Amino acid sequence: MKFKLSLVLVLIAFTSNAQKVVRYDLYVKDTMVNFTGKEKRAIAVNGQIPMPTLTFTEGDIAEIYVHNEMKEGTSLHWHGLFLPNKEDGVPYLTQMPIAPHTTHKYSFPIVQNGTHWYHSHSGLQEQIGMYCDKKKKKKESDPTFRKGIDDLLTLPVVLSEWTDYNPDNVHRMLHNASDWFAIKKGTTQSYAEASRKGHFKTKLNNEWKRMLAMDVSDVYYDKFLINGKNESVAPTFKDSKGGDKVRLRILNAGASSYFWLTYAGGKITVVANDGNDVEPVVVDRLIIGVSETYDVVVTIPADNTAYEFLATPEDRTKSASLYIGNGIKQLVSPLPKLNYFEGMKMMNDMMNMDGTRNDMGMDMSLQKMDMNTVMYPEITGEKEKREKTNQLSSKMDMNDKSDHSKHTLSSDSSDIVTLNYSMLKSPTVTTLPKDAPVRELRFELTGNMNRYLWSMDNKVLSETDKILIKKGENVRIVLHNNSMMRHPMHLHGHDFRVLNGQAEFAPLKNVLDIMPMETDTIEFNTNADGDWFFHCHILYHMMAGMNRVFSYENSAPNPLLPNKEWAYKKLQKESNGIHFMAENDFATNGNDGKAMAQNARWAFETEWRLGYHDRHGYESETHVGRYIDKNQWLMTFIGFDWRYRKFGMDEVEKNVFGQSNTKDNRSVLSLGVNYTLPLLVIAQAEVFSDGNVRFQLSREDIPVSKRLRMAFMVNTDKEYMAALKYIVSKNIGITTHYDNDMGIGFGVNLNY
Repeated sequence: MKFKLSLVLVLIAFTSNAQKVVRYDLYVKDTMVNFTGKEKRAIAVNGQIPMPTLTFTEGDIAEIYVHNEMKEGTSLHWHGLFLPNKEDGVPYLTQMPIAPHTTHKYSFPIVQNGTHWYHSHSGLQEQIGMYCDKKKKKKESDPTFRKGIDDLLTLPVVLSEWTDYNPDNVHRMLHNASDWFAIKKGTTQSYAEASRKGHFKTKLNNEWKRMLAMDVSDVYYDKFLINGKNESVAPTFKDSKGGDKVRLRILNAGASSYFWLTYAGGKITVVANDGNDVEPVVVDRLIIGVSETYDVVVTIPADNTAYEFLATPEDRTKSASLYIGNGIKQLVSPLPKLNYFEGMKMMNDMMNMDGTRNDMGMDMSLQKMDMNTVMYPEITGEKEKREKTNQLSSKMDMNDKSDHSKHTLSSDSSDIVTLNYSMLKSPTVTTLPKDAPVRELRFELTGNMNRYLWSMDNKVLSETDKILIKKGENVRIVLHNNSMMRHPMHLHGHDFRVLNGQAEFAPLKNVLDIMPMETDTIEFNTNADGDWFFHCHILYHMMAGMNRVFSYENSAPNPLLPNKEWAYKKLQKESNGIHFMAENDFATNGNDGKAMAQNARWAFETEWRLGYHDRHGYESETHVGRYIDKNQWLMTFIGFDWRYRKFGMDEVEKNVFGQSNTKDNRSVLSLGVNYTLPLLVIAQAEVFSDGNVRFQLSREDIPVSKRLRMAFMVNTDKEYMAALKYIVSKNIGITTHYDNDMGIGFGVNLNY
């Protein structure tokens, strides 16, 4: 009897200590949504967008069955989780895509707590619905449990954006440098607009340095959403009272949007970031990078009031609201409209003529220099501080020879506190093993906005091999952002220390938001196995090439990838896709147009000019070229030129060098080079197989006004052209142009 009782007690103890298996079934299916008054395709999971929230307790075993009911492959990546490499959910790197009408099981132990999230890692699916948060509870017995923080009622706040455009088309338009998104957002920076705002010189200097207009957010979005809605009341807290505290688990699940976060109820206390605890920091506002998570605590100040929690995208075009509390709505003051020309002026100062950065004498490293105060002085309080500093300086006696170099205003000059990484401090020591070998890697984040190419060390993933690392190393990564865009760099399967001046209490993160011209250092201990993705989490930047793969040496074979070499080539190809564009003018004096297909390095382009009779003639030029310099200003090409024109009996074509062509038909091969000059003028030199030489200057899409664009061309064949286009819609324009062969004409431009 005693034996049986002891056995029962042992079994009870074993059962109580056994890991709990938590199962979720996720059904992925195409659906239709209507966020804007138009029905558009989206991807729903279990019939909802965002996907269902998954909740676990540290120590659980997660079993997640993904049932793919679509006609295309998919995958799910468990962002920020420590798990076996084969469960990471990156197609062609850790698994094959989940085939249509099949089921895939993900299984892994939950060894962390905090706010993380999951999303599709297949193509651009994340943009149209495949994202949501994961909540991993901390046990009350955990020695890191914080009363008054970890025991508060929580609310998920999933930030996202919606576009009615097909994401593949969005990506294609970005590569083709379309102005349509800027027109829709009201953020064009034409010469007319620059003149009205006293920034003509700024605009001219911007183009002199071969830069397009300043862009803050790449894409125009029709709606911004919190938990799938543009405006809603938090249901959990309808019965809340004044003085209650609420923990918001905030996730930026946007494909490309940063968000400013403000709260009508007062201060925001940051208590965790990327699933890791931080010492509480009280701020007025913060900006959350793409794919970052923040846990914050806010207070409901009074009864019968619903306080607005406002998420404003970085370009400040629209917003989304969540009301916390119940009663009369208390709104947040909206952020002021972004001054693009002031930003352009700053950008000009930060970029040299050769495309290299100029740090302007500022310390833009280790997050010591908060670039938010440079980029957004009007909302960080820095503008007010500078104005007060200038006023104080003007009152000083100019004859005073004393040293004022160390004079600073008190912090009371502005009461606006904006979070930056230097404020984040881990509550526990995060130092890496001191006896481990240290390996330092350096990467320069590079890009070309004109062609929407994003790279690391001027190479996209298809041009690189995996980066081999050894288990047990301390890997230190120094990142230099030599581009004019922010990049949220995410490392799969690991947390890293951000060296932000907090010494042994440096915070742990898995996403680093690195600002333009900034240099930051992160480090982590290599304690896993397999291949891990490292990439910019702006979806369109990642798909344009800004990624790398860290591969552990002597890793065990991955049973989900029977042919790793073939799979890796597929992964490389995915972020170096071919993008197509075409346009055609249907005009009174002829028909002319062009088409182009390009990837990161190669471009195939053809253009044509078709007259309505033999005297006007017919002409086509086709080039296959490769960009060979880091700035993408130089392209070499081979070409084929065919033209027909009915000459008069004694008519001879001669170029400025006296070279002639008396043939009605001309079919020649060529070798040439294009080079982008200041003011974005394309200089072309071409040698033809018949011995003729041609030099040409041209430019398209000169921004005259918000919707008016100008173009010109002149060459040594004594050909010249000038044109104007008024942009009516995304695919339609009204044009007029003068051509020395065809005269003046008016027409309609159709483009894709």
